[in-house]
Amino acid sequence: MNAPGYRTIELLRRGRDLDVYDVWSEERACRCVIKSVRPDRLHHEGAKRRLLEEGRLLQRLTHPHIVRAYEVSDDPLPMVVMETLAGETLGHMIDREAELSAPELAQLGLHLCSAIRYLHLHGVLHLDLKPSNVIAECGRAKLIDLSVARAPGPAHAGIGTHYYLSPEQARGGVLGPAADVWGIGVVLFEAATGEPAFDDPDAPDDGDDDLDYDESGSESIDEGDYPQLTATARRVDELRPLPRELADLVAACLDPSPELRPTVDELMRRLKPLGGET
Repeated sequence: MNAPGYRTIELLRRGRDLDVYDVWSEERACRCVIKSVRPDRLHHEGAKRRLLEEGRLLQRLTHPHIVRAYEVSDDPLPMVVMETLAGETLGHMIDREAELSAPELAQLGLHLCSAIRYLHLHGVLHLDLKPSNVIAECGRAKLIDLSVARAPGPAHAGIGTHYYLSPEQARGGVLGPAADVWGIGVVLFEAATGEPAFDDPDAPDDGDDDLDYDESGSESIDEGDYPQLTATARRVDELRPLPRELADLVAACLDPSPELRPTVDELMRRLKPLGGET
């Protein structure tokens, strides 16, 4: 990658549309991360638009549990300059079988709720909560990747990452804050057990692709492709002993009916006594 004022150290990841680089910023005299459109995808207007929209959104959001964006540019190439996070993704922690204690799970839940509540207050749904989009840095969880974030309202079927979609995201329709509550539940389930919430042998892995949906959307779906539409989520305490209150909270987040899931504020209130601190 060639961007004035930045020296490329390493290509960290190549996705379908985007590259992520570890770079040295001459202006800031520190390492940063640059997310840019792949050179062979520069003709793809949708990829450029989504990246720049994500960057501008991150620039106007300031929260300790959301990655910061320093700069957004479309010249000489579309890119977003972000802070470097020193930790690893929750997905990597799960892969190496790092087990979180019940208080640590509650703390993770509080950090996610804090970030999601802030997004919701600013009129934005994240809609892509999954372990690879959470960085664990010095005991603090940080959300990354707001590439599919949008305002509440009607949406096509399948927006987000296939296995992690709430039922209403999978079907398509009106999306609200409850879709992100589902996402928090899915993340907590995997962080607690190392396994997916649905007993589905064909479930795809977490993945790190930039976008895991068809931008054009879909008017009809095959419900058999989505375990969250045809099965009931397992209880976390079926796989691991946990305090009943924590297991009940995760189960409540994964209720198939959005109106029956707890609100983010209720979730925070019930997590605090379980040992979590914001």
